[in-house]
Amino acid sequence: MTAFLNEWFWFFLLLPLAALSGWVIGRRGGERHSDSQVSKLSTTYFRGLNYLLNEQPDKAIELFLHIAELDKETFETQVALGHLFRRRGEVDRAIRLHQALVERRDLSDAQKVQALLALGEDYMRSGLLDRAETVFTDLARIDQRAPQALKHLISIYQAERDWAKAIENATRYEAVTGEPMGKLIGQFECELADRLRASGDVEAAREAIVRAYAADPTSVRAGMLEGRIEVEAGNDAAAIRAFERAARHDPDYLPEILPALLACYDRVGDTPGARAFLGEMSEHYRGISPVLALTRLVEAEDGVRTARSYLAQQLKDRPSVRGEAALIDLTLAEGADPTATLEDLKHITDQLLVRNPSYRCSRCGFGARSHHWQCPSCKEWGTVKPLLNYAVV
Repeated sequence: MTAFLNEWFWFFLLLPLAALSGWVIGRRGGERHSDSQVSKLSTTYFRGLNYLLNEQPDKAIELFLHIAELDKETFETQVALGHLFRRRGEVDRAIRLHQALVERRDLSDAQKVQALLALGEDYMRSGLLDRAETVFTDLARIDQRAPQALKHLISIYQAERDWAKAIENATRYEAVTGEPMGKLIGQFECELADRLRASGDVEAAREAIVRAYAADPTSVRAGMLEGRIEVEAGNDAAAIRAFERAARHDPDYLPEILPALLACYDRVGDTPGARAFLGEMSEHYRGISPVLALTRLVEAEDGVRTARSYLAQQLKDRPSVRGEAALIDLTLAEGADPTATLEDLKHITDQLLVRNPSYRCSRCGFGARSHHWQCPSCKEWGTVKPLLNYAVV
């Protein structure tokens, strides 16, 4: 379906361009064409539109190519045809068409740039990144199309994992367009830091992390990288600061950060600090990870009964299968009457059943509590089915 829509996007982009070509042909008919020639072009043009409307794209393309052959100055139509060939996977054909346009001597500067940009995109699609890089590097020097060329260069250098050049061109793109690129540059700096860390150049890796923070002050990845570098250097206190800063910037990454952070707290013997941080995160992160970690610390310091009571209370607000398993383990470890725990588990399970969907669309993934024959999201029929964990047989 996506490929079909993409293809028809280009068909309908071609319609106004072809119409413009037909209008220009008509305007110039008295100067360069006989009445019969203009009539022939007009007839061909409308036949092409008819093929498009009747979903016969191949025949439409051939007719528009014929128009381009009859009038070599239909530049926009030929550029659009090249784009269409590329979208259909006929990259070699697109390259030949755009190369021919680039070699024309009657093009304006703007048209020359447009043809080169299209040719560079052809090269990218065909995997000829070195040729594409050459084209876009030249185009980036032209203010008129610098943004498009720079954006393509960023993509090329990402594919080649040349992070220094990716950073350079992203910085230039931001300067040219005013569009903020800090988060992307921060990711590139972190890629560079990761590479430098792996090669043993720790100081250079630290410098890359500093630059990542400068580009994106809230970079979670930079904080995690900094924490790992400090752990490897034996600086647990510095690692704790880095990991905590990363978690506060985006608590959703807490499950990735907690194991290394708690190990640092354990090595420095700062259990109160760990409990305080986990308590803070429990207020901002609705997942179960900080609660389970804090439960283990409570168990170690205050005993199984206190830990079980704390966890049972927390699970009433944030039901979790992992939490249920931990609660069962604590109850077994305590050796107490399991009746209270069973009541807690029943309450938690009821909440989980209410919150989770009972049906899901096999086409788009839409979840629902009740059955729909037509999916409310993608509008397909007969795709919303019961989930396996909901079916009773």
